[in-house]
Amino acid sequence: MTPSTQTRLALTALDQTLSGLGTPERAARDRDYLRSPLEHLGVPVPQLRTAVKTWHRALAGTPLEEILTIAEAAWGREVYEYRWAAVEVLRFHADRLGPHHLDLVERLARQARTWALVDTLAVHVTGPLRLQHPAATGPTLDRWITDDDFWVRRTTLLSLVAGIRTGTPDLGRIDQYGRRTVTDTEFFIRKALGWVLRELASHRHGDFVRTWSAVHIEHMSTVTLREAVRRLPRDEADRLLALRAMRA
Repeated sequence: MTPSTQTRLALTALDQTLSGLGTPERAARDRDYLRSPLEHLGVPVPQLRTAVKTWHRALAGTPLEEILTIAEAAWGREVYEYRWAAVEVLRFHADRLGPHHLDLVERLARQARTWALVDTLAVHVTGPLRLQHPAATGPTLDRWITDDDFWVRRTTLLSLVAGIRTGTPDLGRIDQYGRRTVTDTEFFIRKALGWVLRELASHRHGDFVRTWSAVHIEHMSTVTLREAVRRLPRDEADRLLALRAMRA
């Protein structure tokens, strides 16, 4: 499909916004750090964030479907900074998305192949979507948590963070998804489960974290547990870590 004039102009503006901000040395470091197959411009994150916000402000008033077309076109460049911009555009418009946009999120999560893109899709796009449309998104996310692609599973787990931060944690699904992933051998899943539990403890649900961790202690990886107990009182964290060591 031929891009619309507005999409072409938006990408040209993004080209101009990012031009000259990166260096080859930084690009090489970023590629190595993220183990990324993408082209990198080497733009430092603070400058990238400012540049994308400036670029996005010029899109004010653009219809949502055109915004999504622009985001997909930027993603299609297969350049890290352009994909980062695409994810940020979705983040800026998360409150305008509906359950049918989960298909787009799923496709991007599968293609992203890095936490640096997936985590924003999870916490700031999928999370708000599930809060706004819990009944419509629930079955899809329940399917995602069993997906063969661990980036899709990570997206599902971290989507729970939005509810925790707004004071409306879905404790039922946290338990359900936790039980489904507590034995997962993938590092990025172990870390994500620990992050969700840490967020709960940070938002006055330390009792849930302490009890849940104690029940599942035999199956929890050290990676998950160390992350989970970070916001618990020191004596409680030490007790759970010692219990884990005894059961290892």
